[in-house]
Amino acid sequence: MNTFTLKVIAIRKETADTITLCFKQPGLRKIKYQAGQYLTLIFRINGRRYIRPYSFSSAPATDSLLEITIKRVANGIVSNHIHDVIKIDDSIEVMQPMGDFVCETPSTQIFLWGVGSGITPLISLAKQIIATNPTCKVNLIYGNRNHMETIFFDQIQELQLKYKNQFVVKHFHTRMQINHDIPDLIEGRIDQEKAAQILAQLNCENESKHFICGPAGLKESVKAALALNQVPAFNIYAEDFELMKDPKDFESIHTQTIKIKFEQREYDLEVTKGKSILESALDAGIELPYSCQTGSCSTCKGKLIQGKAQMIGLINDRDDLLTDEYLVCCTHPLSEDVYIEID
Repeated sequence: MNTFTLKVIAIRKETADTITLCFKQPGLRKIKYQAGQYLTLIFRINGRRYIRPYSFSSAPATDSLLEITIKRVANGIVSNHIHDVIKIDDSIEVMQPMGDFVCETPSTQIFLWGVGSGITPLISLAKQIIATNPTCKVNLIYGNRNHMETIFFDQIQELQLKYKNQFVVKHFHTRMQINHDIPDLIEGRIDQEKAAQILAQLNCENESKHFICGPAGLKESVKAALALNQVPAFNIYAEDFELMKDPKDFESIHTQTIKIKFEQREYDLEVTKGKSILESALDAGIELPYSCQTGSCSTCKGKLIQGKAQMIGLINDRDDLLTDEYLVCCTHPLSEDVYIEID
């Protein structure tokens, strides 16, 4: 596992429950990343290792520092540790940047759809695209409770003023407050009907590209509206922070005791129904490698030597995996003779 050590040189408060950590680039091994990717942080809290990915809110073309933005999560061990413990001059171990929520070939029209902390990779994409593609029109459709809870509110306004002909923003607020600084303020959530109205208002083109980051409801609503506009699926990108588990997928799953081999050592591991092999291993103190925990990367890839297993909750098909390769973050054993090797 390739890791770096980064020094925190600034901590910026974005909202009451959101901060941005600003890291200095290493002197020798510069970290290269693409807008929309994420950085995986490694912590040891009360003797246990925790690994969490956080999207970059900085962009390579516009920011000299590496920046990630973290919202405090109720009962979130890592997010609360970052908010309450991490301070300027601290050093944090990180993994190399990963993620495919990137815009490698911009079109003439980009739509960025987000809710709450889903803005993090979207602001990175917006800054990068605007700075490097002056003929590309970028539309940000962003939902929050109100402007006080809108992450990057000031930064978004500055971009609007500087790139008024290239950057268009539509704010959706569920708790309406009069704010004359937000001319394009819409009350309510981004549902299918409102998404369709926005697409019509902004003259959505069939070849436009769309990046969605937020809860399942947002993705479903936007994708339905885009389907009506005949936007092809290959021009729609969604960032997922959790596996989508359907209870029906677990009807044939039972608690099983399996064997895993990691770092030349074998373990007997009980995998409780509903928990993945990775979750069960971490609970047992076996520090397997992992990062995204959504089946998007290959950090936790293992090789199934015997037995039957099933991956559950993958958002996108992984045609890059061999028939005996499984991502243990979303893998569940189907038999008690499962034996899996993990690098």
